[in-house]
Amino acid sequence: MRYAVPVSGGVVSLHFGHCEQFALIDVDEDKKEIINKELVPSPGHEPGLLPKWLAEQGVSFVIAGGMGSRALDLFQQNSIGVIIGTIENDPEKAVLSHLAGKLATGDNICDH
Repeated sequence: MRYAVPVSGGVVSLHFGHCEQFALIDVDEDKKEIINKELVPSPGHEPGLLPKWLAEQGVSFVIAGGMGSRALDLFQQNSIGVIIGTIENDPEKAVLSHLAGKLATGDNICDH
């Protein structure tokens, strides 16, 4: 399974669409461990682009601090799960916490 976590300044980006890059993190679901991680530059913030692009990258889940409702709908249309409101700053820890069922989340910090 592959996760995408938006990253800016080395930490989880508070706003999904304005991140510098994405941490694409492959996991072994049975062992609940990370098997690969790569940082890829964001292709930019253009309406509808990121959900399609991440689907093409084989992403199953997105973990983000905040995300607009249009992006949420587009991810649903691309069969990609979304976890928003994470308060974890480290992308790898966020993924491992989600795998363990212990990812702490708060409100969706995006206001559009």
